[in-house]
Amino acid sequence: AAAPGGAERYFTRWYKPDVKGRPCEDFCVLQHSNRRVGRGGLGICVITLAEAHPLLQSGKTIKSINYQISANCSRLQNKVSGKSKRGAQFLTELAPLCRISSSDGEEYTIYSCIRGRLIEVNENILSNPALLQEKPLTEGYIAVVLPKFEESKSITQGLLTQKEYEEVLLKRRNSSS
Repeated sequence: AAAPGGAERYFTRWYKPDVKGRPCEDFCVLQHSNRRVGRGGLGICVITLAEAHPLLQSGKTIKSINYQISANCSRLQNKVSGKSKRGAQFLTELAPLCRISSSDGEEYTIYSCIRGRLIEVNENILSNPALLQEKPLTEGYIAVVLPKFEESKSITQGLLTQKEYEEVLLKRRNSSS
């Protein structure tokens, strides 16, 4: 067996299925264990597409990724500085991070899934959208969010563990066959 990569070794996977009631629009939150933080705090969270997301299904091609959320809100304008992460945009669980259009005309809104401050968006996927599909858990991530310290324990409420998510996928397969 291969040695675990950084995503498996340092991050716990959490899942948010059917976001906003949209079937299979599932997201994965990779939560860093950050053992160095005293007081038992949990570290940053990386927002990615979950395995079952329609954009990761065969035959889908990503046409464009847009971090412009509204006329006066672009996630690309997020400028963070200093240890206290000044200037970071605050996100709620259902804050849109970006919109992704596929070649079949479908548009998907990607949501934060957790409350916290937007630390960075992955600008590499703008010039290389295939990363989203080829390496969703590493270079194809969407954004990095830092939960508020006092909420870091409750941040995973409403999210599923890997095992619980696998049960959701199994139920979906069984109900569609």
